[in-house]
Amino acid sequence: MIRLQGVSKTVTSGDRPLTILHSTDLFIPSGQFVAVMGPSGSGKSTLLGLIAGLDAPTTGTIEIDGIDITTLGEDDLAKLRGEAIGFVFQFFHLIPSLTAYENVLVPMEIARRRDAPRRAAERLAEIGLEARGHHYPSQLSGGEQQRVAIARALSNDPPILLADEPTGNLDAANGRHIMELLGAIHARGVTLVLATHDVELAASADVRLAMRDGRILNAEFAEPRRRQWSS
Repeated sequence: MIRLQGVSKTVTSGDRPLTILHSTDLFIPSGQFVAVMGPSGSGKSTLLGLIAGLDAPTTGTIEIDGIDITTLGEDDLAKLRGEAIGFVFQFFHLIPSLTAYENVLVPMEIARRRDAPRRAAERLAEIGLEARGHHYPSQLSGGEQQRVAIARALSNDPPILLADEPTGNLDAANGRHIMELLGAIHARGVTLVLATHDVELAASADVRLAMRDGRILNAEFAEPRRRQWSS
């Protein structure tokens, strides 16, 4: 469960305050798939970063499964992110000096999982890259890097996955592969919140939020019969 109450974000631009997210109330039940749509600069990435605890709001509270993350210190926030929230970045953010396998392994080692080596191999197999685990990010295609980034985000089985434009830098074929992978993840009961320009991807969401100028303008709810993943 994700709940935002009166959440806003204001930064300083030059000598003036700039509000990039206006006061926002939002409730996302566990297991829901929410697509956040809007033009560049509309506040989509800011919203996801606040939910993930990667940034602090100027006003308001953010609850993750009943925990107000705005009251947590950095250590507790890092622990929460490691256990409860997976984040997939548009530009992958893989560690270039580590192999695909090692990139997936790192979060499990931080969490001190005894079964980390086996689980990392399983995660790579789930995304169809078990034969590419020894390759470095520079040796992988964009689609392969994004799949590794998703496997890394899911390494500790978080109940929430946030994805910022996960298909934004991919061609149509790789974008479709990522769509199918995200669909399978959501089908397992993971709460999925993603920012996207991809109309086809957003069409499969339970709820589509339209953003502009730092505000949620409206929410469109899908009928169950319309929720269909492309294959």
